[in-house]
Amino acid sequence: MDAKLVEDARLTLEAERERLQLGLAEEVEHPRVSHGAQTAAATEVSESQRGQQLRDKEATHLVQIETALRRIEAGTFGACETCGKPIAPERLEALPWAVDCVDCHSKKRH
Repeated sequence: MDAKLVEDARLTLEAERERLQLGLAEEVEHPRVSHGAQTAAATEVSESQRGQQLRDKEATHLVQIETALRRIEAGTFGACETCGKPIAPERLEALPWAVDCVDCHSKKRH
């Protein structure tokens, strides 16, 4: 695996990890609270549910990022977890947390 690609991926992953951690921590420290009429309350519930879905998605993404950073440390970054073949550099540049090659990823989606 190209050392520059791995280093660039590490820097990208670390920056994204920090962004997500800050966002998730901010939401815990400063949750939105509102009170109001029934319609406003229903809207608040809907927004709260969407917010929770977004936080769940961000938490899952954080796990993917941390896993990718562990793969860098272990020296297994860039190898498809399914078939073991190298993941295309273009895929890793776009999605440094990718765990599978395009072929294996396509097979999983069907």
